[in-house]
This record gives sequence, structure tokens and C-alpha cells, in this order.
Amino acid sequence: MSNRVDTVVSTLSAHVNVPTGMPVPLAAGLHYVVTDPFAVRLTLGAPLSTPIHWVFARDLLAAGLWQPTGTGDVLVRADDLSHTVRITLRNGGGAAVIEAPLSEVADFLDQTFALVSWGTESLYMNVDRAIAELTEQIG
Repeated sequence: MSNRVDTVVSTLSAHVNVPTGMPVPLAAGLHYVVTDPFAVRLTLGAPLSTPIHWVFARDLLAAGLWQPTGTGDVLVRADDLSHTVRITLRNGGGAAVIEAPLSEVADFLDQTFALVSWGTESLYMNVDRAIAELTEQIG
């Protein structure tokens, strides 16, 4: 029996910014799994029956702690004054800004890098499985 840890899960004290008022508390969590070493998953709204899931690069989240990062659907920016990380999620229907405590996001990332060091992600990839998953999605 193996005691090896291969996932990191963190529940966040997040808020969503709304244009009409104060930020609203939002159930959120970050999830990392060794078998998908380049990605993190952000889940919003759990335990709702249909939570929203976003998948984006772990490097994007990490870089956003130091400088504004991202040019597409996910933008990450730390705010040192409020000690928060702002994650902007965009799609064709609009955008949402999620705020989470900087310390919670940094702790999550530290745990992921303890599992899979920066630059060693490709050693954890199962190329055959990735190709099979892509083939299933296309077919």
C-alpha cells in the first residue's frame, strides 16, 4: 500500500466581485493532481448541484502572484495592499473577478510544487493516456 500523496486540494475564502455592490462570498476551491502536472482546477459554487470548473496553467497562477499575468480567458493579479489574488475569468458571455486570500493561494501552490517541482512536470505526463483522452474528445 502506498502512502504517496498525488493531489492537493484547497478550499478558498473567495469572493466574487459584482458590478452593483460589495463582493459576495463564494464557495471556491483549487485542485491539483500529479497526473495532470501543468494544470490547476478552480471550482466555483460547490456544493451547488452544478459547480463551475475552470482549468488553467499552474504556471499562470504562480506567475500572477508576482506580476499581472494572462492574456486570454484567465488573468491573475496579486494585490499586495489587500493581500488578495484576483482571478478574472472571461468567456463570450462576460467576465467574473474572483478574489481569494494571497496566503491561501500561495500555500496551495507551495504544496503543488512540493509534489511536482517547477520544470519537472513532463516527467509526470502519461502521453499515451493524454492521446487517448484527446482522441475521445475529438471522436
